[in-house]
Amino acid sequence: MSAAPSGNVSALFDLKSASLTLVSFVLKTGNMPALEQAMTERFGDTPDFFSHDPVVIDLTHLSTLNMAVINFPVLIDLLKRFRLTPVAVRCGNPAQMAAALDAGLGEAPDSQTAQARAPQTVVQEVVKEVIREVKVEVPVASTTMIIDKPLRSGQQIYAKGGDLIIMAVVNHGAEVIADGSIHVYAPLRGKAIAGAKGNTEARIFSTCMEPELLSIAGTYRTTENPLPPEVLGKPAQIRLDGERLVYEAIKI
Repeated sequence: MSAAPSGNVSALFDLKSASLTLVSFVLKTGNMPALEQAMTERFGDTPDFFSHDPVVIDLTHLSTLNMAVINFPVLIDLLKRFRLTPVAVRCGNPAQMAAALDAGLGEAPDSQTAQARAPQTVVQEVVKEVIREVKVEVPVASTTMIIDKPLRSGQQIYAKGGDLIIMAVVNHGAEVIADGSIHVYAPLRGKAIAGAKGNTEARIFSTCMEPELLSIAGTYRTTENPLPPEVLGKPAQIRLDGERLVYEAIKI
């Protein structure tokens, strides 16, 4: 076995700081069977909804519970089945964090706590870096996909990294997904999922709002809760206000 020369170590690898966009999975239960059922109901019809996105598990809602109620190996396996890649955990109590580390997860600091503790000069550097990243990502987010044909039941369209414009009817059983906003200049009768990667500024527009499901950045509504009469079957837009979907009629 040969070893690399000690004077050539720097040529073999480098360690540099990097920023990474993570999906925050806010865990609200330690009941893994119930969680599996809920995720299957929400994402079972869209197996490609995620694309092995890196995830930080947020334990804010469970930090007062005993660590025994969180089975991290089972949770990690469950998230991976839905094409999510858990990499870290945050906001848990000491016992939960220790159990998460034992399961191979890293510790991600709470963003507000980290910002409060960091020196002012460091905060300024981070802000500059984020602004620089946004400038790079904006052109990608402006990508628009245009669909001219009707979508039948079972068909799925995903506009990755941008908006989706559909000029024909989206029938029952069809599914339209976009990282940005969704515009349907025809009846929307299937499922519409905007802000698929967490864009809370995304919106859903249709000239005839009759959807099976609406979702913006993870906040969703199904036909079990009918739309208000002022927007059902009419031109309307759907937007997100905090964690609440807002329905507004559009005058044409």
